[in-house]
Amino acid sequence: MARMFMEDQVQGKITRVVGTYGYMSPEYAIHGQYSIKSDVFSYGVLTLEIISGRKNSGYGEKEPWLNLIGHVWDLWREEKALDIVDPMLEQSCPPHEVLRCIQIGLLCVQEFPDDRPTMLEVVFMLGNEITLPSPTKPAFVLRTRSGQDLPAMSRIAACCVNEVTVTMVAAR
Repeated sequence: MARMFMEDQVQGKITRVVGTYGYMSPEYAIHGQYSIKSDVFSYGVLTLEIISGRKNSGYGEKEPWLNLIGHVWDLWREEKALDIVDPMLEQSCPPHEVLRCIQIGLLCVQEFPDDRPTMLEVVFMLGNEITLPSPTKPAFVLRTRSGQDLPAMSRIAACCVNEVTVTMVAAR
């Protein structure tokens, strides 16, 4: 992403989307629009993966979530976010710090770019004991059993997993 930006550019649009879908912001994956908030989204996904010890896309058909973001969001709303923590981290990290990192991760994966913090704000949040805002619903909250929590953007992105097109050739 960084290579696409000019020196003083903060947003733009491209015609060919490249990258790994589990880490792309929705505005980039669906519309080809990138901004300084696109990398923030990816950082949030990585943060949640490190805390949980699971990949964003490492969920099976038998689980009620299709991805890590949806799982963490549900646990956050139920005030059980610490249930996602990797057992390797549980004993070495204070729970209040882990919970703060989960909250920051969720702030980074919010659906709308304007709601996400900048990386400068993320660094400030990580290094200072300030009151954090409550995260809003993240992008790509996918479920396998019920479509009730499936935003329109997520339905589109769930179907667009590659760049393959089919062309039917017909004679005149």
